[in-house]
Amino acid sequence: MIKLDNICVQFGGVKALDNINAEFSQPISGIIGPNGAGKTTTMNSVSGFLDYQGTISWNGEVIDGLNPFKRTRWGLRRSFQKEQIADDLTVIDNLKALIDNLGIKGSQRKQDLEWAIESMGISALAYREAATLNTYERRLTDLARCILGNPKIVMLDEPCGGLQQDETERLGDLILKIPQLTRANTLVIDHDVDLIARICAETLVLDFGKPIAFGKTREVLANPKVKAAYLGVEEVA
Repeated sequence: MIKLDNICVQFGGVKALDNINAEFSQPISGIIGPNGAGKTTTMNSVSGFLDYQGTISWNGEVIDGLNPFKRTRWGLRRSFQKEQIADDLTVIDNLKALIDNLGIKGSQRKQDLEWAIESMGISALAYREAATLNTYERRLTDLARCILGNPKIVMLDEPCGGLQQDETERLGDLILKIPQLTRANTLVIDHDVDLIARICAETLVLDFGKPIAFGKTREVLANPKVKAAYLGVEEVA
């Protein structure tokens, strides 16, 4: 379980996150909201990239004192809206760059790399330079990086951005496998509401840095406040 307890982030006079409270207890959970709602800021706080007030914990273990590097060693993985892949490296070398930072060596290192590549179905891409990959193949490489090294938390920021519908469905199927493969709690941000409804058991909705709904995804998406703020439907008084 990932618990956010009174998380606040301020940029000058702007309160980017205002008392965010949520307990993500399901294997896969979503965070949605209009542009500028605070979704990526929430992920950046969990990643340790931002100073924040409040407490972030996983299964009761507080991670506030860990910097981003230590959070990665501890078990936090994430993708970004733009894939963090070096174009001049092969797919497997991109994975090696991460696993080297995790301190995994020897036979375990080789096994983990082969397992991640096979799990994401990218064996045929392993020795291709990343510069030759299309968007979908880059996303697959990102997912392979996220499952390396026994992660505890996996966070995906718009993993299906720029994909065709069939590619989104296939990537969604792979995301659904992440908790089974790793036992990690997975958080997903995406503007594709159909994707969120399909893969996320529970969802947090943010608007202007404040939570407006949290709970079972289909119930949240039916909430009039959510429709008004996010789905463009006028709220009935």
